[in-house]
Order: sequence, then C-alpha cells, then structure tokens
Amino acid sequence: MRETTTSVTEARLAGNRVAAIGIFAVVAILGAAAVFLFLNLPDANAFNARVERIFVENDLTSEAEIKLLEILAQSGTAFSDTLTSYRVVIFVLMIFAAALLVAALVFVLTIIVLNRRMGEIERAGIQINSLIISRADRTVYLNNMEFALTQAALETLAVLAEARMDDDVLSGAEIEAVISGRDATDCDEAAGATRIKRLRDALGNQLMSELLVRTIARRGYMLSIDKNVIRMV
Repeated sequence: MRETTTSVTEARLAGNRVAAIGIFAVVAILGAAAVFLFLNLPDANAFNARVERIFVENDLTSEAEIKLLEILAQSGTAFSDTLTSYRVVIFVLMIFAAALLVAALVFVLTIIVLNRRMGEIERAGIQINSLIISRADRTVYLNNMEFALTQAALETLAVLAEARMDDDVLSGAEIEAVISGRDATDCDEAAGATRIKRLRDALGNQLMSELLVRTIARRGYMLSIDKNVIRMV
C-alpha cells in the first residue's frame, strides 16, 4: 500500500509539472507572437513625420499647397488613430487566445487524468463486500451505502443478482422476460436495456453503477461482484 501511495503522489506531481510547463509554454508563445506583431506594426506617427518633412524641405507658400498639407496632416492623424485601435484589438485578441488555450490545456489534462483513474478503477474493480437486497423496504445496501430504489429498479437488480449467483449472463430480452413473466422471444431487447439504464440512474453514482452492472458485448448484462456477497432478504 505504501508503494501505491507513493506512485499516485508522484504521478500527481508529474501531472502538475506538465500542466505548469504547458501553461507557461502557451503564455510564452503568445507573448512572443504579440511582441513580434507590435514591433512590426508601422509607426503611428510615421505619416505625420513625413508630411512635416515635406513642409520643411519645400518652400510651400501658396494657399492651395498649405491646404493640401493640412489635408495630409489630417489623414496622418486618422492613420495614427487607426493603428492605435489595431494595437488595442491585437492585445485583446492575444489575451483572449491565451485564456482559451490555457483553458483547453487544463481541460485536456483533466480528461487524461480522469481517463487514467477510470482505467485503474476498471482494472481493479469495485470492492463490494456486501450486497443486500431488501424487497420489503425496496432498499439496497452496498457495503455501508444505502440506496432506495423504485420497484422496477429493485426487480431488475434482483434478477441480475439471481443470475449472478448462477453465473449467468442475461440479455435485455431475458431480463424483460423474467420480470414480465413472458417468453424471451416475445420480449424486446430494448426494453431490458431501458431497465438497466433506469437501474443505473437509480443508483445515482455513475461510476459505481457502470462498473457494478457490467455490460458484456453481444451477450448481455451481469453484476461484476463476487456472488458470495449477495444476500436477498
């Protein structure tokens, strides 16, 4: 147990390091891209400086020439304002992109960690030491957990428990046949599958219900617990 705890702790620390490195890399790349864009944008005052240079180097005295320079100066001011707004837009987009990439990275890492944990749990199985089904109280006891089920969900679980004690795997049609009292050939597979879904919903904990009620491909359903721990009262 000590080695397992150490392994889990090390894996968690390694995952945290990977997340921190990934977030730092995303922010660094976007920061470098933002600096590159800002440095390569033209100077907002370059147009006005060129107009001023033309005015100084040339002897412009006529009213028409002075009017033309005023128009050019106004165009330079508009150009400067446009570049300023571009800088603001680029800055906001960079921040938005950084936030999205960091969030995506965190979500991906979270999904990977959850999938690994799910795989470990599936390989280890649920350690259920006691499964008590009380028909009178419509209650199921899994270890120290109590579940109040509907009559339909309780019947489905009871059928699966009886089949597990006989090492049988029941199809959806067979589950529906046992509960309804009809022949399996007259029952629909989807009806049994619906009963299984309602049982899992009634148990509430999706992880526990999915692993407790095991689906076997092309065969049916069974309880994935030791048959010796099942009691019907």
